[in-house]
Amino acid sequence: MEVLVAVVIAVLTSCGVYLLLRGRTFPIILGLTLLTYAVNLFIFVSGRLNPGQSTIIGVGEGYTDPLPQALVLTAIVISFAMTAFVMVLALRARAELGNDHVDGRIKVEDVKP
Repeated sequence: MEVLVAVVIAVLTSCGVYLLLRGRTFPIILGLTLLTYAVNLFIFVSGRLNPGQSTIIGVGEGYTDPLPQALVLTAIVISFAMTAFVMVLALRARAELGNDHVDGRIKVEDVKP
């Protein structure tokens, strides 16, 4: 099971980095989203989820560590805000520049005669 989770985290990270290196804004937003998924999964798995134990102290014999769950919840909120900000920034750049390239330049192949 650990190997499967490690492979999933590696695939999410590699796909996220690949999309971040693209020249257009929408793949960059998707790459950031995939990277946040990979980081959230890594943080959540590092907390050693114990399926038979409760998250509240005193209810059962043992309890799981609530810190990774709190960190992932905070990261989800921050990544949602970051994605919304980058999306608005990309839409504004598209409206101002007329294209969605990161550097704002138009490639020669994109110009129609």
